[in-house]
Amino acid sequence: MARYKPVDYSQGQFIPISFEHQILPGSFEHALSYIVDNKLDFKSLDAKHVNDNAGAPAYDPRVMLKIVLYAYARGMISSREIEAACRQNVVMMALSANTRPHFTTIAQFIRELGPAVQKLFVDVLMCCDELGLIGKEMFAVDGCKMPSNASKEWSGTREDFQRRKAKFNEAVERLLHRHRDMDKNGLPEAVAGMRRREEKAIESFKAKTAKIEKWLREHPEDKKGARGAAVKSSVTDPDSAKMASGHGVIQGYNGLAMVDAKHQVIVGAEAFGKGHEAELLKPMVEQVRENFQRIGEEDIYRKAKLTADSGFHSEESVKALADEGIDGYVPDKRFRQRDAAFETAQRHRDRKALIGRSVPPDRDFFTSEEFVLNQQNGKLVCPAGNELYVKDRNFYTSKGYYGTQYMAKRTDCRTCQLRARCLRNSKSPARTVFKIAGRRGVGPDGSFSHKMIRKISTEVGRFLYGMRMGTVEPVFANLCHMLGLDRFTLRGNGKVNTQWRLYALVHNIHKIQRYGWAGSE
Repeated sequence: MARYKPVDYSQGQFIPISFEHQILPGSFEHALSYIVDNKLDFKSLDAKHVNDNAGAPAYDPRVMLKIVLYAYARGMISSREIEAACRQNVVMMALSANTRPHFTTIAQFIRELGPAVQKLFVDVLMCCDELGLIGKEMFAVDGCKMPSNASKEWSGTREDFQRRKAKFNEAVERLLHRHRDMDKNGLPEAVAGMRRREEKAIESFKAKTAKIEKWLREHPEDKKGARGAAVKSSVTDPDSAKMASGHGVIQGYNGLAMVDAKHQVIVGAEAFGKGHEAELLKPMVEQVRENFQRIGEEDIYRKAKLTADSGFHSEESVKALADEGIDGYVPDKRFRQRDAAFETAQRHRDRKALIGRSVPPDRDFFTSEEFVLNQQNGKLVCPAGNELYVKDRNFYTSKGYYGTQYMAKRTDCRTCQLRARCLRNSKSPARTVFKIAGRRGVGPDGSFSHKMIRKISTEVGRFLYGMRMGTVEPVFANLCHMLGLDRFTLRGNGKVNTQWRLYALVHNIHKIQRYGWAGSE
């Protein structure tokens, strides 16, 4: 029988360590340490400390940035985890020179970075440009919606919170009335435990009511959307928004990134508390232009093309690109239906619809004219009296018609008495209605959206747009899955934006480590 030397991984040993020998050349920590020490400007962070004559010495912001970025690169986002790693991990000890900052200090450093992180981002972008990692020929922009440190149950309009407050007050009155009856008739021992639980529930309801009252005092008006209608706000994080994502409806932020096609370097990053991406295209375009102006490019869009998915398409967004002379490729949501490669898709959908049909084809159904528009709130009302929400304000058909597409809530259609007269397919979850606003011409005097449609429909347009997915989607896969950013842990647009840009810094430093030469000069 084979005999081996005994192995015990739980044992410890005191050994001498040279911190500079733990940061191996070619590793991420080596690239990180070199860039922070030699390429970044910390004047704004150094200016925050005025303790040269009095006060305790502060932690060096260079050391703190190394700690945070390396932790993010290893999937550690909690400040407590980062503190523990500074005490237990040899590489973290080497990067921090064994300073071991407290977790509150680490959290405060991240919160207070603020505008300085954008300057650091531009410095790293300049380093990428010097190493030839930015092609400057094509950019792709996209967004990733992630939950924040806020509950979507505490989101609503002022009217919603007023109703919730009345509901809590009613529950308190009901429990107090029950307790008064118990006091009159005597309290049996068997219900003493129930009485204590109900008293705790009363305290909880009162605390929730006070929380709502405080928010109502601080926010006398509802937050307005792009169309002027009231949108839901969060009590715990007013800057966040309730938005639909691939994982359902979340309360969070939309992290946008613009990526260069050559080595997938992020050239612009910002988090928005808005789910509708069409209105976010212009600020992202402006941010990237300013970033490149700081590194010596007068107008990067003179030679760089821009691609974005259909979520960024609207008449206003494509008009803004045309006005600024940007060669953009932003398709509408029905561009695949005009693609020859998808011309047989409708045949399969029709076959599926016929299989699910459970009503005679000659039955009278509600037409779109029987859905009335409420002029006060801009919502469509169905024959049953339920409101439909706006699914797409820039909906185009294959025949050139444009207008607004509305969709009913699934919960309303599920129990509606008029369901059989409304849904042609019994398996459809909810009714959709298309309100036609007009039809676009095909001449040069057409709308900007129709010009973009013709541009995308060309062979060159489809080829250039086809490069978008391979440019920007792997970046979000790296940020969310490889680096472990599955949610924002901070509150407030400024702090969340700081965290998003710090992760963009980690991504770009990885590119420098892999493709650049971040080392000995």
